[in-house]
Amino acid sequence: MGKKDIDYIWTGKKRTIFGLPISFTRYFLTETKFITRKGFLSIEEDELDLYTVTDKKLVLKFKQRIFKCGTIIMHVIDTDTPVKEVQSIKKPREVLALLDKHINIQRDRYRTRGRDLIGGSYDHCKFDDNDDNNNDDYDNN
Repeated sequence: MGKKDIDYIWTGKKRTIFGLPISFTRYFLTETKFITRKGFLSIEEDELDLYTVTDKKLVLKFKQRIFKCGTIIMHVIDTDTPVKEVQSIKKPREVLALLDKHINIQRDRYRTRGRDLIGGSYDHCKFDDNDDNNNDDYDNN
């Protein structure tokens, strides 16, 4: 399967000095996956399913903002890459909105939300204030 066989929704390159795309790191967004490809002679690809993203964050450092770039940080339920950084890309707010849209589409498709991926409610861990003082089950010897 070649590059032409995949319908990319968005592609971008990591930008370096002066916001120029002088890098061998490329990013691809499809309807179901986010793919990072690094390297020139030896290529390494990392992909993640969009429905596994639990949180997103936009970081706009001063140097990046000068050249209209930014970094998106995604927290993912993934064993090899729990935190994915999409570093120094053009139009980061538009890319974040696009990611958000397709993440929600995939979550609806798989009927999952962030709370479903994390592990549920922690109500069973709550303690009543009276439990600490009025516990007759333990002897305080």
